[in-house]
Amino acid sequence: MMSLRSCVGKDAQFIVGVHKPCFDVKNLRNQDYFASLGQLEDGTVIDNRVNFPEEDLHEAGADIIYEIANPFPFRGTTYINSAWADIKAACPDDIRISKPKPCSLLQNFEQSGGAGSIGIKDKRALLDMLPHPLCIALAQASTDPEELMLLSKKSCRILFDPETLTPVGIGYKKDRHNRISPDIHDHELFEVLVNNRYLPDDYKNTMVLKPGVQGSNEITGEYRSEDGNTHVFEYLRRNSYIPWGHFASNMANDAIRYSTHDLSLDDMKGIRHLYYQRAFVRLASELGVSLPDKRACFTPIALETLRETLQTKLKQTPGPALKFDNTLWGWNFGYGYAQSGHRLHASHQMIHQQNAMVPKHVKTRSGQNIPSFSCGDLVGDFTRQYRTVTGKKFFSTYLAAIQNNTRTDGSTKGESSLVLVEDDHIILFVPKAQISEWELQIMAKTACGNIIEADQNLRNSLDNAILMAVKTLESLGADLVTAIEFSKRFDSTNSDQHLLYSFIPRLPYAPDTFSEAQLRWISGCYPEDFAHTCRMAIKQFK
Repeated sequence: MMSLRSCVGKDAQFIVGVHKPCFDVKNLRNQDYFASLGQLEDGTVIDNRVNFPEEDLHEAGADIIYEIANPFPFRGTTYINSAWADIKAACPDDIRISKPKPCSLLQNFEQSGGAGSIGIKDKRALLDMLPHPLCIALAQASTDPEELMLLSKKSCRILFDPETLTPVGIGYKKDRHNRISPDIHDHELFEVLVNNRYLPDDYKNTMVLKPGVQGSNEITGEYRSEDGNTHVFEYLRRNSYIPWGHFASNMANDAIRYSTHDLSLDDMKGIRHLYYQRAFVRLASELGVSLPDKRACFTPIALETLRETLQTKLKQTPGPALKFDNTLWGWNFGYGYAQSGHRLHASHQMIHQQNAMVPKHVKTRSGQNIPSFSCGDLVGDFTRQYRTVTGKKFFSTYLAAIQNNTRTDGSTKGESSLVLVEDDHIILFVPKAQISEWELQIMAKTACGNIIEADQNLRNSLDNAILMAVKTLESLGADLVTAIEFSKRFDSTNSDQHLLYSFIPRLPYAPDTFSEAQLRWISGCYPEDFAHTCRMAIKQFK
């Protein structure tokens, strides 16, 4: 019989493996290498004799390790170290990253020198003395707007208003082929600076936010709230790393947002509205559905009417032959660049989301059509396998398992719920098997597999839950978060695939290593305790 590598049992109970290691080790060392390691304050010598035992070894009871297969087998397996997790279970409110303290080289220099304030020339000279790695580190960590403004002048040529001395533009130059490009002296420093929220807004606007400053990408959509506080631009990325181009929804330069705590629900609705609108309009073109001639943003009512028309077309028999039959959506929140030169995250603007359409097929060199990849296909393939093996629908079973959850460590003390927020349409929760120690997920509670099947009420719930997820993670100290969508093909007949969103923080103490490359996700926290901490955080900002 075919086996399933999933923690979702057919009885709607999570399956948790428990390793209780005990083992013998034959000692094969040739020699002893005794040495003094140091000493205590009273002079007692500390040596390394414990490292060189005489006999064979016996471990009667090493740390208990919990092994939890991901609900979706293609995402691997999570291993929770009980020794680490038990400490956090005792104080779940301590599950957070401390906010970084204020950082300013110039202010520290002034305070330590004792000679009063230093002049602007001396400040520039001090910053000019920094080796490039230290300059990058300062641009990343500094909370001093003056310091960041001085560093920005090192990164590129900035033009200033002669009267107000405020930045009004950047310098441009021509290469030997007469092509125009920004006069950027240090690209790494430039990228770090424009993503530092403490850089003054007029510098952000001049260096990275003003339409056109990022290049010739056309603005093909725009959303404004009625009160004017929300303004979002949709940029077309023609030459994209995603085949057939993609779109980026960025907060406009008159609605600057660098933190999720500055992001309103109207902002999120605007960003997501442009995603829905672009996908609906592109599908309408494929299905031959006429669109208004007027160049304007769809109203929510008009967008829902268009979606219902598309649904009717897709349900016709025989179904339409689509060239593009799925969406791709993601969000890289936050930017990180290490002084060693390693880029830690991919945001080019903190509050932006990207979307594209995925083709149904791609041609090989010989002209053969092969399926084009979409991560949602992996979900669909598994749900069909689950139904075959268990006779149960996967997502309804998964939802029941979440509701029936008991603590991973088997304790009757402490929180047991994985749910953060839910309504009639969606559930925001901590997955039982996290691929990042702080992963969150959003799932549609009904059999809605993509945004074409999602009515306005469900889309509103999704928008609100997405905002709540990233706000929760940032409030706990996560400043680098990747969010992705798993969606069903528009023409799929699979009735057991629900929209799923995953929010994956990059934590400072947990870089991907060989374990993660093997899809073995190491965690030091029980998901139930992290869920408790998230609920407490939500109470603070709701």
